[in-house]
Amino acid sequence: MPNLAQIQHNPPNYRSGIGLYLHVPFCQTKWPYCDFNTYSGIEDQISGYVVSLQDELRGWGTLLSQPPVKTIFLGGGTPSYIPTSDLEDLHKTIRSSFKVEPSAEITMECNPGDVTKEKADRWLDSGVNRISMGVQSFDDGLLSLLGRRHTALEAKQAYRTLRDTGFRNQSIDLIYGLPYQSAEQWSHTLDEAVGLDPDHISLYSLQIEKGTPLAVDVAIGKTPIPDDDLAADMYKKAQVRLDENGFMQYEISNWSKPNLESQHNLLYWLNEPYLGVGPGAHSWIAGQRFANLKSPRRYVTVVGKNYELIGSDPVALMRTPSGPVEDVDITTPAIDVAETMMMGMRLNEGVSHNRFEKRFGVGSDIVFSYEVKRLLNLGLVEVTNDTLRLSEHGRLLGNEVFAEFIGDGDSDGDD
Repeated sequence: MPNLAQIQHNPPNYRSGIGLYLHVPFCQTKWPYCDFNTYSGIEDQISGYVVSLQDELRGWGTLLSQPPVKTIFLGGGTPSYIPTSDLEDLHKTIRSSFKVEPSAEITMECNPGDVTKEKADRWLDSGVNRISMGVQSFDDGLLSLLGRRHTALEAKQAYRTLRDTGFRNQSIDLIYGLPYQSAEQWSHTLDEAVGLDPDHISLYSLQIEKGTPLAVDVAIGKTPIPDDDLAADMYKKAQVRLDENGFMQYEISNWSKPNLESQHNLLYWLNEPYLGVGPGAHSWIAGQRFANLKSPRRYVTVVGKNYELIGSDPVALMRTPSGPVEDVDITTPAIDVAETMMMGMRLNEGVSHNRFEKRFGVGSDIVFSYEVKRLLNLGLVEVTNDTLRLSEHGRLLGNEVFAEFIGDGDSDGDD
């Protein structure tokens, strides 16, 4: 059990700056492996949804007194699927409701099939300065298996269109460990990805999520269970290939060219404040983690246009009948230190001794003395002068390492 007796619980102050996430739940098609809060076939709801999203943005901007915004991330779903004019209106509302820093990283997820020169020009003009494109594979057979609506050639063409338009910070997502995926297919995908010379690459191992069509196919034997050993080999191959081509691995699933790490995701991994707007979006503000209701239709019905601060808790106000917040968890010292460790350990540099002690008033080696010793003996972590981090072997067993830091959330002693 972690030693929590000496912790100074001081959640980060959102007034010093936040990350802002906008959830766009619309997709032209829903992938068979996707369990995100996304929907296809409800395009008739887009216009009303955008109006409600603007209302929520204005409400939070007022309630939080327009805090500085360090990063903006439009995710989903498929933000590139909705009308460009709606995206432009959202950017205008953000800038009128918050203090967007001049150097803010502004990312938009996009599908290769949505990219045209005209759209790319307007995205860039609206302020988007980073694109995260869901390529997933450069093998057309696997793209078909995944239910993707683009080909490998179209993905490459979309990437080049964005580059020619002026986007100087582009990331691509790839998936490995797929049913039927061979080592040779993965090598080909890596070669094609490296050949595009993107600024950032995210690699995700396929997870079969309960309730998805893929999970059903696997359960009835229609689709084979992915080979975990082969997936581990693919991950190792990617580490070598990307390192050879100038990419720096800075997190378990992410590689970038120098100084082009995802600043928005770094806020998550460093356990810094962020605000999520839209159905199902999650936030971490003022020592509280909370999430909005999930249904886009109900979201549009519930979100009101006028919020007035009554008392000192804006989160409580947004949980009233006119607000979208549904679930709220007050973060205890036990939860805060556990989440700081779990997320920070995903980074290659690990958890900074100085950052941890500055935040909690005590070192991680004291709070988690037993856990750290155990993980060291198993060869899953390393301790340097500056950080506690995963070992090379530990990166393959990250979930086992993270689980060590989950304690009893109600404990405040040193049992």
